[in-house]
Order: sequence, then C-alpha cells, then structure tokens
Amino acid sequence: MTTTETDEVVGLLLAAGGGRRLGGRPKALLPHRGRPLVEHAVRMLRAGGCDRVHVVLGAAAGDVRARAELAGCVLVENPEWADGMGSSLRAGLGSLADSGAGAALVLLVDQPGIGAAVVGRVREAYRSTGSLAAAAYDGERGHPVLFGRDHWAGIAASASGDRGARAYLKEHAAEVELVECGDVADAYDIDTAADLQHLE
Repeated sequence: MTTTETDEVVGLLLAAGGGRRLGGRPKALLPHRGRPLVEHAVRMLRAGGCDRVHVVLGAAAGDVRARAELAGCVLVENPEWADGMGSSLRAGLGSLADSGAGAALVLLVDQPGIGAAVVGRVREAYRSTGSLAAAAYDGERGHPVLFGRDHWAGIAASASGDRGARAYLKEHAAEVELVECGDVADAYDIDTAADLQHLE
C-alpha cells in the first residue's frame, strides 16, 4: 500500500512551558542525558515513527533555538505561552493546517518516561482523519494523544488555559481509542524540583 500525505502522522511536541514551579527554568532546556530535554522528546517522536516533527516553543525560545539541536524540525513560536498549554496546542495545530498530514501525535516535553514504544503504539491507532486515540496507563487516559485532522478545528476552539484538549476529549470520549502503554512507560511529569530526580 502506498503511503499518502493524509496517512502521515506528524509529531507535535509542546515545549513552551516556563517551568514556573521549577523556579522559572524552561522545561525544554532541562538537562537529560547530557542534552536539553527537548532533544530527547524529538528523538522519541522520530523513533516512534513520526518523520516530521513540529516543536512549539515559548519560554526562552531564543535560548532553545541556540542551545538545542533541532535540525529538521518545524519550530513554532507561541508568544502567548504564559497563558497555558491550550495556547501552545492551538499554535501547533495551526502550524499543521497546510501540512497535508492526516493526524497530529501530541507529546509533552516534560514526560521523559514516555518513549518511542509508546509513540509507536499510539501512532499505530491511526485509521483515518477522524481518528482519536490516546495512551492509557492502567486504563487512565494520558499522553501522547493522536488527533485526526477532522478534529483540529474543534480542539483549537475549545483549548484554553492549561486544559489543552481535555474538554474536547471528554466530550468525544466514546470516540477515543485508548492504547494501554503502562507496560512500556512511566508517565511522570517534570513539574517540581522533586521531580528533577527522574532526569539523567
């Protein structure tokens, strides 16, 4: 079977957070395995099968561009990053509008315990531009999340504050395919100084 553009799942990495609870340290630049955390997340998306990756930057975007190796990525700056994840999701989906892709696979930069195996499983749940899928951990919906392009406008319209697509996914819960990934990932967030112990 020949792959067409509408079969393509593009990785969308949300990496704009300012790390308010980390004393204002932008999450994208936290060190992990000797490099900025944003590079690790991009590698996981690519290793999981997303050949194209869009990265939404916000806090210290200039520093991220200067210090992180993000060659081949489409970098999207969100000037409204301080308003929360919703604004970054809108910016990211907006950057995909003319991409021809069939779906976006959304990963958060602050979850390094989610690797390529999870990305690959969720990506495999893509069936059509109407697909909705999410990784699940012991049956509870988490990240990453796959949004078929038919849903992008509705998600962008409802995304606000730090809620991202939560309201949209709740409204369309019956359509969301949950992909159990608890056996291949540890879905912690890097939110506070205590969480930094998870970084290597």
